[in-house]
Amino acid sequence: MESSSFLFALLLTLFAGCSTGVGSALAFFAKKTNTKFLATALGFSAGVMVYVSFVELFPQAQELLLAGSSAFPKLSVVAAFFAGIALIFLIDMLIPKSENPHEVHLVEEMHRSNPDRLKQTGALMALAIGIHNFPEGIATFASAYLSPEIAIPVAVAIAIHNIPEGIAVSVPIYYATGSRKKAFWYSFLSGMAEPVGGLIGYFLLLPFLSPCSLGLVMAGVAGIMVFVSVDELIPAAERYGEHHYAIFGFVGGMALMALSLLML
Repeated sequence: MESSSFLFALLLTLFAGCSTGVGSALAFFAKKTNTKFLATALGFSAGVMVYVSFVELFPQAQELLLAGSSAFPKLSVVAAFFAGIALIFLIDMLIPKSENPHEVHLVEEMHRSNPDRLKQTGALMALAIGIHNFPEGIATFASAYLSPEIAIPVAVAIAIHNIPEGIAVSVPIYYATGSRKKAFWYSFLSGMAEPVGGLIGYFLLLPFLSPCSLGLVMAGVAGIMVFVSVDELIPAAERYGEHHYAIFGFVGGMALMALSLLML
């Protein structure tokens, strides 16, 4: 892997992880949750990731496995796709539902909560998001390396979906401690699991890089992104109570991704 490609992938993954800090900053100044914005943003993020997964990553994974003379290229791609889904599903199952980073949290509800309970909730939320962001970091880093032409939209999509996660961590910490600094750093550090995940994934895979292994990684990344979209982003957008905004965002994300690929 060329150093420039490595740096590009690392910077994009870092950008995606840092967006939890954006959510933290928004939470400090928002007295009321903008449900229309969050529903549209989450839907948009899901649309980008679903379109990229099925239109770009999955077909490219098959091409790589065919080029690598894999014995069962189509079966291998399908198996890797569902292995990616299984990985993120298992991580979801290990996180208690009440602390799941994709459960909807509103700014308004925090004013009515117990400070000690809020601090515990925020700390557990930060840990849960850190664990959850680890495979997403692998997905972002791998997409930046494997398909540079789609890396930026994917990174933006993951960054958008990290904004509500930043809110979920920072709001309870802020209202429990009164410290914007503590709230911001809890939120920011939880997002840093993404570049850490990307780096660990890269160094683990480095000795095994080949067309076949790259194809399997690409298919696994597609599985992770599809699961994140249908299990987390779309339901979260719907729970904000703005159904049509979520759907408009979803279609808009797919349309923008399609347009950007046509222009390449």
